[in-house]
Amino acid sequence: MTTSTAKSTDRAAYLAGVQDGMPFVLMAAPFATVFGVVATDAGLTLAQALGFSVLVIAGASQFAAVQLMVENASIAFVLLAALAVNLRMAMYSASLVPYLGQAPMWKRVFVAYLTFDQTFIGSVARYETRPEMTIAQRVMYFLGLATPITPVWIIMTLVGILAGTAIPETWALDFAIPIMFLAMVAPIMKSLAHVAAALVSIGVALALVDLPSGTGLLIAAVAAMVTGAMVETVMERRAR
Repeated sequence: MTTSTAKSTDRAAYLAGVQDGMPFVLMAAPFATVFGVVATDAGLTLAQALGFSVLVIAGASQFAAVQLMVENASIAFVLLAALAVNLRMAMYSASLVPYLGQAPMWKRVFVAYLTFDQTFIGSVARYETRPEMTIAQRVMYFLGLATPITPVWIIMTLVGILAGTAIPETWALDFAIPIMFLAMVAPIMKSLAHVAAALVSIGVALALVDLPSGTGLLIAAVAAMVTGAMVETVMERRAR
């Protein structure tokens, strides 16, 4: 493959990522706006709230941390809860290694920074259906997915901060949160193992909803992984 051809295919992969990332903007925008409002209500300054979104880019952990701040929890507990919620990023990273582990370090740094729910789920779905993609194409597709989402997340956080309480509660922007996760998860329910893992995670998360923020989610994630692995093992044995 010539240099010009490689650049052309890399660009095509990037543009495909941008296109696939656009639908997530419709859900990320109200999600980020709600965070901006909540962060302002919690007493964070504009710089603190905006810096939160720029540095973390992980809505669930941001909401968990701010909620605990409102409840006057200690800094140590706030950090622990945010870490617990974001431990799923470690699982995401491990899942991305087979696809992106051979990329240059500087590219992996960008991927690490831009790894969040939408980029992970969108990229893995693409990689599984396009095994012929090169490392460079995979990286460009990943960055393409993040391109429309990341700026919108930051800008709409700023909008929420500036708007503050001016946004009526009747708008109920928080509806975007469950819809966004449903839209991300539903397309990857391709096997009995996936469905079983999802059902177990839902049941465990609901059963442990009264635990400190993030703890129940972490336990549900582990239970889901164990369930998925067990069901897949049983199916493979039966197939033999």
